[in-house]
Amino acid sequence: MKKDPPQPPRPPYLRIVAEIRRRIADGELSPGDPVPSTRQIAREWGVALATATKALTTLRLQGVVLAKPRVGTVVAPAAADSASATSAPPATSAPPAASGLTEHAGHAELTRDRVVRAAVEIADAEGLAALSMRGVAARLGVATMSPYRYVTGKDDLVLLMADAVYGEESYPGGLPAHWRPRIELGARTQWALYRRHPWLAHITSLTRPVPLPNLMVHAEWILSALDGHGLDPRTVLDLHVLIYSYVQGIAVNLEREAQAQSATGLSEEEWLNSQGPALDAVAASGDHPTFARITAAAGREGGYDLRLDELFEFGLGPLLDGLTVVIEG
Repeated sequence: MKKDPPQPPRPPYLRIVAEIRRRIADGELSPGDPVPSTRQIAREWGVALATATKALTTLRLQGVVLAKPRVGTVVAPAAADSASATSAPPATSAPPAASGLTEHAGHAELTRDRVVRAAVEIADAEGLAALSMRGVAARLGVATMSPYRYVTGKDDLVLLMADAVYGEESYPGGLPAHWRPRIELGARTQWALYRRHPWLAHITSLTRPVPLPNLMVHAEWILSALDGHGLDPRTVLDLHVLIYSYVQGIAVNLEREAQAQSATGLSEEEWLNSQGPALDAVAASGDHPTFARITAAAGREGGYDLRLDELFEFGLGPLLDGLTVVIEG
């Protein structure tokens, strides 16, 4: 009797797909629960980030999971039924995005916009540190080198990503009559972009600005609000940088908190609770009486919760009050 030829070993990404589907089918993961991130998968299974991205992309294309910005990848609402009713793809199958698709066809369907948008989705869900050209290719279901036909490398890609998301917001044609509401609108518009894409605040620096076309739209809006008040050019530019740095300076903490939570596995509240004994010791030492008195008073009023959205709005008012002295004084 002729024996069937031995089956080739299942590719690593398919083994990961099968295991995550099993966890969902067995109820270990429920709809809405986060699934392991690319970095967690890479550590748990000992694979490269690109392989981890390919596994999550396969699950997403199968409808088992979905990506939520700044939350990560979660189990899709109907994933439990899908995971139990459908077996994992056979070892020899290609990921859904590549089934029946030749490499040349993949190139034909790719555009720079698709590459950029896929990269934005990865950065939104996993953070900028998780972005790689291999990961973008895996998400698109194309050959590893295919994205290089449209961008020269990761640095080029990141700038294209930033320009694309800065272009998501624009300003009305008619300018408000007074400078203050114009600057408020500009600051809140930029904050909304950073809130939507927390990695964005880490792309440009004050000392080495990048003249991205869509970023210049926001710069023009602020500069036009500061212009025409008798200020010298240096003062106008200083005020513009001050406003930009205020918004960016708070926004960088959005991505940092997400990175810290991913690295430690602790939410902001859980981490603060873990620091309770150390903070109590500082207050009890007597070396910092003002700190002890103010934190004790805050505790009696329910504690102090640092909320970045509220901090942004709170600080914007005093900042503009200070600008009033310079602009109208």
